[in-house]
Amino acid sequence: MSYEFLQHYWCFIVSLLGALLVFLLFVQGANSVARSLGQTEEGRRLVYNSTGRKWEFTFTTLVTFGGAFFASFPLFYSTSFGGAYWLWMIILFTFVLQAVSYEFQNKIGNILGPKTFQFFLTLNGIVGPLLLGGAVATFFEGSNFIVEKNNLIDPEALTPIISRWANASHGLDALLNPWVLVLGFAVVFLARVLGILYVMNNVNDEDIRSRVPNRLVGAAVPFLVLFVAYLVHVLLKDGFAYNEEGVIFMEPYKYLSNFIEMWYLTIVLLIGVVLVLYGIGKTILTKGYIGGIWPAGIGTVLTVLALLLSCAWNNTAYYPSTADLQSSLTLENSCSSEFTLTTMFWVSLLVPFVLAYIVYAWRAIDAKKLDKEELRTDHAY
Repeated sequence: MSYEFLQHYWCFIVSLLGALLVFLLFVQGANSVARSLGQTEEGRRLVYNSTGRKWEFTFTTLVTFGGAFFASFPLFYSTSFGGAYWLWMIILFTFVLQAVSYEFQNKIGNILGPKTFQFFLTLNGIVGPLLLGGAVATFFEGSNFIVEKNNLIDPEALTPIISRWANASHGLDALLNPWVLVLGFAVVFLARVLGILYVMNNVNDEDIRSRVPNRLVGAAVPFLVLFVAYLVHVLLKDGFAYNEEGVIFMEPYKYLSNFIEMWYLTIVLLIGVVLVLYGIGKTILTKGYIGGIWPAGIGTVLTVLALLLSCAWNNTAYYPSTADLQSSLTLENSCSSEFTLTTMFWVSLLVPFVLAYIVYAWRAIDAKKLDKEELRTDHAY
């Protein structure tokens, strides 16, 4: 195993975790439309009980995604999580609110009332996907940071910090870029699409299922418009490339070139898009079909995986800097040592066993579809 192989391998693993995280945002998406799907108190509680059995998967994947980035590409972790900390702190805060809200919304002695905590669930359902989508967009659009590795050995440096944000916004400035917002809202509506499909599959309630087709159209149309617009923008924009000496430069149509040269990513992207459209279309057009979450979910993972790999492989700077082009991060200049990557490679061989346990636990949780009887048990949120 060469050092280059290990760098690309861990980029694939991190990208796969990111793709799985986007799929698992169906929890946030369902919570954001809980009031329109379940228009009665019982209906809303059914939606919250459905997502309440899965929110740990989303939060755990988010933490694992950050941990994998820290271990394999520590300079990205220190630059993004350390520099753009306002962006990440808001994301984490809304996820903490989510966890608290599930547990306390219907607890005896809740002085704030159920609606307050349900509002927090809705807030997480919108803000979480929006900011996570915006964070992904910065892989293509760039972020405002500067890397100065010499600070570690320069005795005159004020602080021995490798990277710093170039302004005081610490990540929130990315939201001033309209294209960052386009992808952010595309992820919001994608999460809603997946959330509606998941509730359709998981909740056995005819009143809720009868509203699914209309709600699905209302979420799918803006998602497709925003996603296609951003995809066209990415394919036509200048990209951040680097040569054998590690010099970063702007290359016209870089991401389009990546998809042409890495044709296998194009195939993965097209298969993913077709599966998402199939899951949405069949649910809308076929009465009684409740399995749309699976083709749409697999399609989401494949599509996001292809997009993330396209901004990192083929001599592409995956975390470009708009403040200093040569500070942009690549697989080569931001990764861990060969020893660390090799050690983690052998540990990563245990991942299939972890995934097998997740599948087993998921199937056990979903062995029985949720209905109103579930609200009368001790496990109800």
